Amino acid sequence: MTRATAAVPVLLPQEIIRRKRDGAALSAEEIAFFVSGITDGSLSEGQIAAFAMAVFFRGMTVEERVHLTREMTHSGAVIDWSDLDMPGPRLDKHSTGGVGDKVSLMLAPVVAAGGGCVPMISGRGLGHTGGTLDKLDSIPGYRSTPDIQHFRAVVRDAGCAIIGQTADLAPADRRLYAIRDVTATVESIPLITASILSKKLAAGLDGLAMDVKTGSGAFMARQEDAVDLARSIVDVANSAGLRTVALVTDMDEVLGTTAGNAVEVREAIDYLTGRSGTAVLRDARLHEATMMLAAEMLVLGGLAADADAARARAERDLASGTAAERFARMVAALGGPADLMEHPERHLPAAAVAVPVHPETRGYIASIDVRRIGIAVLELGGGRRRADDTIDPSVGLTEVAGSGDEVGPGDLRPLAVVHARSGADAERAASALREAFVLTDGPPPARSPLVRARVTAAPES
Repeated sequence: MTRATAAVPVLLPQEIIRRKRDGAALSAEEIAFFVSGITDGSLSEGQIAAFAMAVFFRGMTVEERVHLTREMTHSGAVIDWSDLDMPGPRLDKHSTGGVGDKVSLMLAPVVAAGGGCVPMISGRGLGHTGGTLDKLDSIPGYRSTPDIQHFRAVVRDAGCAIIGQTADLAPADRRLYAIRDVTATVESIPLITASILSKKLAAGLDGLAMDVKTGSGAFMARQEDAVDLARSIVDVANSAGLRTVALVTDMDEVLGTTAGNAVEVREAIDYLTGRSGTAVLRDARLHEATMMLAAEMLVLGGLAADADAARARAERDLASGTAAERFARMVAALGGPADLMEHPERHLPAAAVAVPVHPETRGYIASIDVRRIGIAVLELGGGRRRADDTIDPSVGLTEVAGSGDEVGPGDLRPLAVVHARSGADAERAASALREAFVLTDGPPPARSPLVRARVTAAPES
């Protein structure tokens, strides 16, 4: 009498795609095979896109997500910091992406000033949202993909370094990330989870704070979906030994007053330097997001006893200029200009045309289609339609109005100022902007709260 044996999975790309298309849970072996094919180039872009679409519609179990994250992490090098005398814990933050979200540019030096080491591996723009690396690429000379040894040295010496994925770090994610961007599969919770955490785990972190956006300008427009994503990331990260907390934050308006690349870098520099020692230039919601995430990171790293103490420390380091000094050291160490903080206008590219966009009538901003604003920036040339598109770092929006602001024609406040390559480009963006804002005669209700939810690791049973 013979004993029946379990069926061995057929390791063919089309069979794995078919099984996921039909709703099956993939085995660890199947996922490892597919990730290997993404990494070594044996899978075509069409096969990877089909797999991404199948996951988008069919989802993945928590176990599948853990396997996918682990395989993508180990598709390249995992940074080992044990041979360096690091001055503090390795801490990081990641945002799921939003319009005008330049928080990383301020947050990394603030946490570095507070005693943390921030090896931040960031991405480029996805869909209608801007990418941190695209912003940094507007700084002349800045090397966003240094070799790992240089990256480690900058983190040790400056306290922070914001870079992209080098050839060594999570190469499977780098290829999949680019394909997701142009195949309408960005919003998949399993793929987002694996993409984010593969980079973070490869960086050898001690703690991670997640900023999961929700609202009209976020990939997860519904709050329930954003909370699900936050829970997925927190659960997978903590199961992999990485202490992680997630905040679900509002993206029903642009974060800060700029959207673009060079214009966002300029806003970040103004935020860090304070210009004349005041906080006048610091948008309230942008400041709140930065301080709350800094507090989470400092507590995760054991650098503050609680959130209140952590926030107080972050506020002091910002006000004293210590955070600005850390940013300056990072930029110079990665090839950027040494005087960027003092003279940003000398180095950051400026668009040929700057046009204020006013509404036809006076009123108060009641609601904003933030996704439409992001698409307007993309169409100006500030984002990509295809993975190989070249970005114009100079274009974008400044002086973007927020919910409740009074705007109007003539000398009244504009909806935004468009920075474009030509008058025709500016006019097209202006038309899109006027459609993105809904006005009311009287002041609307109070703004939505910035933080919608906080997600932590589930207690052990």
